[in-house]
Amino acid sequence: MTGCNFAPKYSKPSLQTPAAFKELTPGDFKETDGWKTAEPKDDAVRGQWWEMFGDEQLNKLEAEADAFNQSVAVALANFQAARAVVKQARAQLFPTVTANPAATRSRQGDLNSSSPFASSRKATTFLSLPFDASWEPDFWGNVRNTVKANSLTAQAAYDDLENVRLTVKAEVAADYFQVRALDAQRRLLDSTVAAYRESLQLAQARYQTGIASDQDVAQAETQLNTTEAQATDLGIQRAQLEHAIALLLGKPASVFSIPVEPLKATPFAIPFGVPSSLLERRADIAGAERRVAAANAQIGVARAAYFPTVTLSGSAGFQSSSAANLLTGPAFAWSVGANLAETLFDAGRRMAVTEQSRATYQGTVANYRQTVLTAFQEVEDNLSTLRLISLELQQQNAAVKSSQRYLALATDRYKLGIDSYLNIIAAQTALLNNQRTEVNLRLQQITASVQLIKALGGGWNMGEKSKV
Repeated sequence: MTGCNFAPKYSKPSLQTPAAFKELTPGDFKETDGWKTAEPKDDAVRGQWWEMFGDEQLNKLEAEADAFNQSVAVALANFQAARAVVKQARAQLFPTVTANPAATRSRQGDLNSSSPFASSRKATTFLSLPFDASWEPDFWGNVRNTVKANSLTAQAAYDDLENVRLTVKAEVAADYFQVRALDAQRRLLDSTVAAYRESLQLAQARYQTGIASDQDVAQAETQLNTTEAQATDLGIQRAQLEHAIALLLGKPASVFSIPVEPLKATPFAIPFGVPSSLLERRADIAGAERRVAAANAQIGVARAAYFPTVTLSGSAGFQSSSAANLLTGPAFAWSVGANLAETLFDAGRRMAVTEQSRATYQGTVANYRQTVLTAFQEVEDNLSTLRLISLELQQQNAAVKSSQRYLALATDRYKLGIDSYLNIIAAQTALLNNQRTEVNLRLQQITASVQLIKALGGGWNMGEKSKV
């Protein structure tokens, strides 16, 4: 019977994979040490990857999100439902046994009888205790392929659950670091407002002594008010991010808040020559591959419909008009039988179902390949971001230092009456913009680290050889 399986022999879809990540080792893209053909390993232990950032508040939020996020709860329920479907399908491999005990009491009337005793006929009692069994042997692999397809679909549902968990955790981390970046910008703006007040006091003092005009005072006041408005605007963004994190944690936004603390997280070492085997741990890739295998099994289910179905049935039980004699030998009755059914003409319906199954299989293969290609793209995107943003941060730090020197020179020249207050405004604006850009670049760097972890399926072994 195991030989009568009409599902095509399954093999994982082929896919051209790169020998190395191009963006990881600039100038040496031929590094292949430790690389091999990727295979799904979504059950690999990923660990608490967010702990690498060394932030206790983030660790607490991640734990709450994993326990109470409603998207995770939905994915878990879907997995449990898929597992129940497997049990339903597996039950078809066994006979079905039913019992239908019955008791009836009746009396037959005879209106046409001329006997004076016709109306005095006695009522009769009939008792039955039957047990019926039926079984459809799986000669053509219909049930086995159905069980296999449902099992693979359940595994894919589990992969969906893991992917949702990873997505939620990455989103919590990304939103949290955005909040911290806004706190850093708010501290920067607050210190800038304090510096602008000092500049305003300088302009007012020079105006009162007749050295400068009231125009300098007005310019200083305008710059101060504008910067205070920018600081207030950050509060709107921070509140919305807090609300988004509360949603991820399964909490009402009204009862959730995050203490103010500037961004302190720093990037960590990236494994040298990150192998493509890390992509094996991506749950979405594993889920896509399992759906391909499930679609392949469904072809066997469709092809089995061309062959006849055989049903074996039997019945045994007791029948008696007396309860005392119900379970005696003479009251025992039985019957066995077999049924063969075959569709002789269906106007091509089975052929169309088989064609549909094959087309569905091709679609899942294409989706699997697209998922893998997307995974490589996401890794390359974040590796390139981390590589280039590191250089950009060095350049931006130099720009901040130059802006600070420019402001110091402009302030000294204004105090000496050499330049107008416009030079101070230009220098202060340039310094503030460069400082805010630096904070944003640090946020992009940390966010890219989070997204790289997500792209790699949830982190890597920190014991691997690594470099910054």
